[in-house]
Amino acid sequence: MAKRAITAEDFMKLEILSDPQLSPDGSTYAYVSTTVNDKKEYESNLLVQKLDNHSTKQWTFGHDKNGSPRFSPDGSTIVFQSNRSGVPQLWILPTDGGEAKQLTTFKYGAVNPFWSKDGKFIIFTASLEQDDDVTNQNELSKEERQKEHDEKSKQPLIVKNLRYKSDAQGFLDNKKSQIILYDIEKETFTQVTRGNHHHAYQDISPDGTTILFAGNLSEDADYEIKNDVYTLNIATKEITKLTDGEGTYYTARFSPSGTKIAFLGNKQQFANATLTELYIYDSETKETICLSENWDFQLGDLIAGDSRLGSSETGPIWSKDENRLFFIGSDHGATNLYEANLQGELTERYNVDSHVFGFSYNPANDSFVIGVSKTTDPCNFYLLDADSQEKQLTDTNKAFLEEVAINKPESISFKAKDGWDVHGWLLRPIGFEEGKKYPLVLEVHGGPHTMYGQTFFHEMQLLAAKGYVVLYTNPRGSHGYGQSFVDACRHDYGGSDYTDLMTAVDYALETYDFIDENRLGVTGGSYGGFMTNWIVGHTNRFKAAVTQRSISNWLSFYGVSDIGYFFNKMQHGSNLLEDPEALWDISPLKYADQVETPLLILHGELDYRCPIEQGEQFYVALKHLKKEVEFVRFPGANHELSRSGKPEMRVERLNHICRWFESYL
Repeated sequence: MAKRAITAEDFMKLEILSDPQLSPDGSTYAYVSTTVNDKKEYESNLLVQKLDNHSTKQWTFGHDKNGSPRFSPDGSTIVFQSNRSGVPQLWILPTDGGEAKQLTTFKYGAVNPFWSKDGKFIIFTASLEQDDDVTNQNELSKEERQKEHDEKSKQPLIVKNLRYKSDAQGFLDNKKSQIILYDIEKETFTQVTRGNHHHAYQDISPDGTTILFAGNLSEDADYEIKNDVYTLNIATKEITKLTDGEGTYYTARFSPSGTKIAFLGNKQQFANATLTELYIYDSETKETICLSENWDFQLGDLIAGDSRLGSSETGPIWSKDENRLFFIGSDHGATNLYEANLQGELTERYNVDSHVFGFSYNPANDSFVIGVSKTTDPCNFYLLDADSQEKQLTDTNKAFLEEVAINKPESISFKAKDGWDVHGWLLRPIGFEEGKKYPLVLEVHGGPHTMYGQTFFHEMQLLAAKGYVVLYTNPRGSHGYGQSFVDACRHDYGGSDYTDLMTAVDYALETYDFIDENRLGVTGGSYGGFMTNWIVGHTNRFKAAVTQRSISNWLSFYGVSDIGYFFNKMQHGSNLLEDPEALWDISPLKYADQVETPLLILHGELDYRCPIEQGEQFYVALKHLKKEVEFVRFPGANHELSRSGKPEMRVERLNHICRWFESYL
């Protein structure tokens, strides 16, 4: 039976896996499964799978969001996070069966649970106001929360800080993230951090005396893009800063003996285009070394996609013998699992041109459970043994993949105008026929410091199903190709990054005779939206364009974006107060009169990263000039619309993209 074409609604049929967590004895692992339910809402539940026979058991049920499963050191209990009571709270569940028991009733919730190494404490984070008492916390009922919301909506918002809004959180208040200890035996809560700063828990020492956390405790934290790693003595409350205060540092982990600390970060030599480094701090000598000094690739998972939900461990994780560290790194459009010894020698533990999105390490036998997405498979878990031999553990989305037609993209490489190597992919239409001409859609990723890669991308497959050749590349500014490459678009927006994309189109037209050069489309979001706006103001070769959550005016972006006041300086070398003319020269709005390409503008009304006024300005200018333009506003949607927005809104977005290209291509 022939497979059917994929549809815009099909992403709601996917099961997305995340956060694998091996049990202490290594016999099972827990993980999170996220789906879209009949109410068109996301729900997440916990499952556990035995490694010997692959039998799987679901641990939580219902339409809630359950996540962050963490085994107790003896494996008898799991603590997890759930919003089943209305706000995220912590719950515990016996691993041999039984009902989940609610552990916290904090007014504003409790998140990110971890165990102390001896299992006597659970450490978590809670948002607290200055005078909150952790020993007397009561969550509000649904009615009380609604009443508080209604009362708050009647009051004006008084703003005193530079950072007063966040795309992820909306308008910020005076609550700060504090670290809390829960004593299992005494059933008591102790607040270990205080003050008018956010504290991000990292780890607890093996002897249980010291907590690692990250944050900025400076009085000028509101004005700085810095982050340091600190230790906190639980008994004395003494805080010691381990890093230099000149960069951004995070993801810190004690070694098994507690004598060393591994952490990630950088000194911002290239602003927010600086590669992440791996550091080792010696607790005895107080010295820090950079383990990754001679590497030239990005640590962490930087792949852009629309089929990932939930977070997962990416490292660094210590080996049992303390001589190695494991982590995920991004390289040439793939994310791989790496191992490094303390001399900085690097080994690839898993590299199959795919997207490794998370892992869990078993110190008993040097094995891993890894989460992998491939261009033709949204996600599955694999067992990776000490010899790097893999065995598939799950077969998630099997029925879906047997039903729909999916094409594998072809990897392409070409020379930019100045000789630089540029990498990308070309996806042929579903039902491709030799001798037939097809329209092409160029996709431009956001960031710009991220990368397209070897992962399942529903939007790309949908366009292929609609009969388009899909071209997507990593122009300079993208991660995955070294420090010089990722830094190369800073202070040059609309320069070589633009010509890289145009050269990609030229290469595709010269290489593939089935592309119709008279039916070219372009689309992108965020930075990709800026570039789409820039493209239509500088060339008429495209017959249709869709710009999403875009930037049209760097002058106003400075004051309206939640990151504008520092992003302009980092990316363009100046801000509104220093060189407005330079920012105007690279603003697509300046070139509105040159736009001849029919343009569809898609924007979320609650986008604080690239606020909707950016789309409004471009629309009004083009409409005033009687250009062919349409504006679609998505109520309640922020910058994450295409990735984790409301499912029905995501479908609407995809249908509008397809409608526009169908009309003009």
